[in-house]
Amino acid sequence: MDLKGILSIGGYGGLFKLIKQTKTGFIVESLTDQKRMQAFATSKISTLEDIAIYTEEGEVHLKDVFKKIFEKEDGKQTINHKVSSEELKSFFIEVLPDYDSERVYVSDIKKVVNWYNVLVDLNMVDLEEDEESTQEDAVKEESEKTEEKEGKVQKTEKKTEKKKEKKKEKKKDQE
Repeated sequence: MDLKGILSIGGYGGLFKLIKQTKTGFIVESLTDQKRMQAFATSKISTLEDIAIYTEEGEVHLKDVFKKIFEKEDGKQTINHKVSSEELKSFFIEVLPDYDSERVYVSDIKKVVNWYNVLVDLNMVDLEEDEESTQEDAVKEESEKTEEKEGKVQKTEKKTEKKKEKKKEKKKDQE
């Protein structure tokens, strides 16, 4: 499941796909009716990939919540986001039992349920890990390790050079 280019824009219902970045914002396309519009940089824009749900012990990425709903519903749509608050809360407790009920509001649960249903309609929810993101994470981790090693080597080389300079200065002072 890849949520990278999927956006939620404050003030607009539904989800959008990022088409292009412009000087003043973004060109986006609605996932439901494929209409394009401009989203300005001043709009509250969030990628679904960056959204997480608060739990008692931390946070759970939205992707993982979608996977849990997908497993619970066998890949089908879930309850309507317009049902009562109590039904939404009880549903969310089934999906994510340790969610933080003080920081996760009913409006947040409505959004999650609505987004999930939209993505299921478009066959964009699955249980498979993103091979690209897994590979990217591995490459990124490896490059970070390499950079860290290179940084340590450079620090060691600088220390060695400083020691040599100090020895030369001492010899000059002694002469």
